[in-house]
Amino acid sequence: MNGTKIIGPFSQLLTMDHLPLKGSLSDSQLEIIPSAGIFVCEGQIVETGLFSQLCSTFEDLVDIEYIDKEMVAMPGMIDPHTHICWAGSRANDYALRLAGKSYLEIARTGGGIMNTVIKTRDATANELEALLTERAMHHLRNGVTTIEVKSGYCLNTSGELKLLEASNSVNQQISVDLIPTCLAAHIKPSDFQFSNSDYLANIVEELLPELKRRNLTNRVDIFIDEGAFSTREAFDYLTKAKQLGFDLVIHGEQFTSGGVALACSLGAASVDHLEAIKDHEIQLLAASDVVAVALPGASLGLGCQFAPVRKLLDAGCALAIGSDWNPGSAPMGDLLLQTSIIGIFEKMTMAESLAAITVRAAAALGLNDRGILKKGYLADFIGFPVSDYKEILYNQGSLKPSMVWKRGDNKMKE
Repeated sequence: MNGTKIIGPFSQLLTMDHLPLKGSLSDSQLEIIPSAGIFVCEGQIVETGLFSQLCSTFEDLVDIEYIDKEMVAMPGMIDPHTHICWAGSRANDYALRLAGKSYLEIARTGGGIMNTVIKTRDATANELEALLTERAMHHLRNGVTTIEVKSGYCLNTSGELKLLEASNSVNQQISVDLIPTCLAAHIKPSDFQFSNSDYLANIVEELLPELKRRNLTNRVDIFIDEGAFSTREAFDYLTKAKQLGFDLVIHGEQFTSGGVALACSLGAASVDHLEAIKDHEIQLLAASDVVAVALPGASLGLGCQFAPVRKLLDAGCALAIGSDWNPGSAPMGDLLLQTSIIGIFEKMTMAESLAAITVRAAAALGLNDRGILKKGYLADFIGFPVSDYKEILYNQGSLKPSMVWKRGDNKMKE
């Protein structure tokens, strides 16, 4: 069989299997296989189990990729929310924030998203692909094997197509999987002379049909907040996008309310941010199938409160965590470190934290072939040089994987 091997033994194999999608989790619910192996064929998992048993059953049929040190394996991390296709820097914005200016104040005085838009519009497709490749490979080396990538830094038809074409092109060239999302409705650009509704109508008429024709993405996002788009404007836009066959995503409840209710009413895949979510909105979200995506990197970058993930989990919500890696509010881009930090402040169990960046993050992207180590799933997994999985979060993001397998291929051979 082509590309067939058994990889192991791992001190522990953390499968993330048999976990409910919604609600709180205890560490006792984690399936942990000791002295484990993974049987891989052509990029998929054939079987997991005790390494010795897999070898005795299949040794004559497969190669053995031996792990000769202590190692804990878990599914590759999945980042369900990034903005990593951009050019330029917003270090000046960060300095202004440290001096006391708010995110909205900086945007009103020429900083913010439009600062990045100008630089990204000026960048060539090759330059953007190089920048995106560098960031995506950095994420892969840190154990992130699937990355959502939003557009939204050109805010015109030609530029947004350039960004989404760059994401698709890079996705064909590197081993990490990129999931493109259209965020042309990030804000109304300052050089668009008409209303917010006119701008959104222009996207619907010009850009979205072209995305379908070129098969560039099936996901559409919008930023609902002061300085961006209202709930009414977003409803009209998302309804039309849904009629065109797009899956919906909403930036909601970062500073003001409205996104959660709209996400639930329209059946969005996820609503992301949620720092300003209220109790009644938490209950609404818990009663829906919409995945809540917390973005602790934005809270760290802006110096504001975290999304109340303990309340979300206890209410029965499906919770994922994304890095929000972007040039303005979340330039760090370290998913594991951010997950470790919000876990401390929000009293998340290790099971809840790890599920939020694996199986539950996959659900936020509508992906049912990854995030779990089991038969039929992608052989995307990472190995940490420890003997106990608890060390991963205990080290608060400073412990990085020493091995990363993408579709069964080791991308960090030592």
